[in-house]
Amino acid sequence: MKQFIVLASILLVLVSGLKAQELGIHPQSHEYEWPKDQKVLEKLDQWQDLKFGMIIHWGLYAVPGIIESWELCSEDWINRPDSMTYNEFKQWYWGLKDQFNPVNFDPDQWAQAASDAGMKYLVFTTKHHDGFNMFDTQQTDYKITNGLFASNPKANVAKYVFDAFRAKGFWIGAYYSKPDWHNQDFWWDKYATPNRNVNYDIRKFPEKWENFKTFAYNQIGELMHDYGKVDILWLDGGWVRPKETVNEEVLSWGAPIPDWDQQIDMPKIATMAREAQPGLLIVDRTVHGPYENYQTPERAIPEKQLPYPWESCITLGNNWGFVPNEHYKTPATVVHDLAEIVAKGGALLLGVGPKPDGTLDPEAVKLMEEIGAWMDANGKAIYNTRITPVYEDGNVYFTASKDAKTTYAIACLDEKSDVPATVKWKGNIPAKGSKMTLLSANKTVKWKVVNDEVVVSIPSSFRSKNSSYPALSFEFKSGK
Repeated sequence: MKQFIVLASILLVLVSGLKAQELGIHPQSHEYEWPKDQKVLEKLDQWQDLKFGMIIHWGLYAVPGIIESWELCSEDWINRPDSMTYNEFKQWYWGLKDQFNPVNFDPDQWAQAASDAGMKYLVFTTKHHDGFNMFDTQQTDYKITNGLFASNPKANVAKYVFDAFRAKGFWIGAYYSKPDWHNQDFWWDKYATPNRNVNYDIRKFPEKWENFKTFAYNQIGELMHDYGKVDILWLDGGWVRPKETVNEEVLSWGAPIPDWDQQIDMPKIATMAREAQPGLLIVDRTVHGPYENYQTPERAIPEKQLPYPWESCITLGNNWGFVPNEHYKTPATVVHDLAEIVAKGGALLLGVGPKPDGTLDPEAVKLMEEIGAWMDANGKAIYNTRITPVYEDGNVYFTASKDAKTTYAIACLDEKSDVPATVKWKGNIPAKGSKMTLLSANKTVKWKVVNDEVVVSIPSSFRSKNSSYPALSFEFKSGK
């Protein structure tokens, strides 16, 4: 056990200094193709009303509290303990299945915390790159329902996660990794595993790759047919893609690119998935085209407003999954990110990782409650909104109602300073004589225009009750 704890600690330190690009993070792109399926377009418009979601990474990596999957990948940026050979490390990692026993698994706690935070949709990792399945797939025995947790009534984890969130009115998203490093038809033990890609020449062994395509198709089919209503199929592992789609953007990642095609027949998968789940949003990350219904810049916010659907996936702490002694962002930081993202036309998908016992870290739950308190008062400026031509002035961000008749201003405040007596911005000047409401206090406030700048007075009663506040939201009718 002591060796296990030391190993986990070493890995945590090693990965903390890794660059974002090295962690397989997908950057922003400017390519987008609107869906042609009317049901998908309608669902995409509805998704753009939600604005705030939760992505949950939970798997074997939670046991030692290390980065999800990536130490299995033998690329030159990976650091592992010097005391272990690569094969020893792989055997240790694969063997975590014999220790993973989340006896306190509580999906209702997760769903309640997400609801309290004001989130509206879920993306849950049914399988990460390591190939360990968090659902009762019939395609492999490497799964949560085959081990210490198998006899638990909630052993089919994904089912109970989806059920708990669905009961709270959430949209359901299934994260699925296209690469599978445990599958012998992806990483074949006959050869070494030098990088994230399939480790044999598909041109020489086409039958093995066909087997893998069938495996992926069948697993996605299980998720689409056996787990109730699914709204989003969120596909990770953008290096598994048709070779003709490898462009300058992909090359800029710095990841190895094989000479062979790694496509898994997305048209066939999408047809099957949408027959089971009409209007399903498919997010084939970075593979631009008909199966990337919205884009997913990771750990980043685009510099400018984007005219098509997208979400920023950002962690609440520093990591996607659970690690001990996590350093979490403040509620104000999350609120500020959300305001900027929504003003630029996106949604925020916030990453929270449950502990190995199956519960959320109490500190994370508390932070989510604080975020939710702000959303309760100010959500009108976030949910169901759309972009405005003038969307930013310094620390003030603007959104608009879907009918464009109402404008919202969200003034992000310094969390270390007192709430100011006035808030100012340029652009989006209210219509003459119109009423302005401070949503944060549900009060009408006084405003005026001085030298083309809107100056809003903040009630002293609100300032006396709030020594600090993440952001002030205002509702008004814009002038022409």
